[in-house]
Amino acid sequence: MKKHVHDNELVRKLNLIATRMRKKIIEMLYRAKSGHPGGCLSAIDAIVALYFHHMRHDPKNPKDSNRDRFILSKGHAAPALYAVLAECGYFDKKELLRLREINSILQGHPANTLTPGVEVSTGSLGQGLSFAVGVALAGKLDKKDYRVYVLIGDGEAEEGQIWEAAASASHYRLDNLIAMLDRNRLQIDGTTEEIYGLEPIVERWESFGWNVLEIDGHDMKQILDALDKACSFKNGKPTMIIMNTIKGKGVSFMENNLKFHGIAPNEEEYKMAMKELEELERKLEGKK
Repeated sequence: MKKHVHDNELVRKLNLIATRMRKKIIEMLYRAKSGHPGGCLSAIDAIVALYFHHMRHDPKNPKDSNRDRFILSKGHAAPALYAVLAECGYFDKKELLRLREINSILQGHPANTLTPGVEVSTGSLGQGLSFAVGVALAGKLDKKDYRVYVLIGDGEAEEGQIWEAAASASHYRLDNLIAMLDRNRLQIDGTTEEIYGLEPIVERWESFGWNVLEIDGHDMKQILDALDKACSFKNGKPTMIIMNTIKGKGVSFMENNLKFHGIAPNEEEYKMAMKELEELERKLEGKK
């Protein structure tokens, strides 16, 4: 695991990868004519930081017992995870073009029986943190040094099971568990605060016995620094990184646009999105 080398060049490279992953997400959803662009685009920066710099994992040995584990609790953001797994080499990139097809290894939500690199099947929201608690506890009991990372949506954080899992993680002193909350403030029916208020979110997680860090979830350096800090805690507490994000980040007309919670872009929107992302990609590459 590379740590404490968060120079400008590393940040630029990771931002470039994230931009390319955004392009893949848009391409996948456009071809499938189905999916959830908003939450994929808000979460992709954190997933890139984990897989391309921070986490210990090996695409050639995906079942290595010492690997770090990543659990995508907000399973509808599966295309973001698929894009990263393919780029890392867990499976052929050609599979990305078969998203949601019958007999494809890439279904609408992650399935660990189908997709190399997927730790657990998710999609029933609220369950990923409970699974992560179990995996982290197993690591403690087996005296393994792996860490468990779980990405939670703020909409699913309204569910009671999340808070039961939060209490369990604190009770079992799981300082090998790091959760990341994709705080984009929008869910399918409206804003989180209108549907079921989460604030004061920092104080809530602290009251459940967690270390809490709050960052800009699109600032790559802040993401990397927060992950390093989370790993440095040795106080017997799990850590929650609250990432303030923008739903649809990277595509101007999708940003904070509830329409794109669960609707794929049409042809015109696809072309507009790809043009924006290609311009950003050239900028990060240093091209005009």
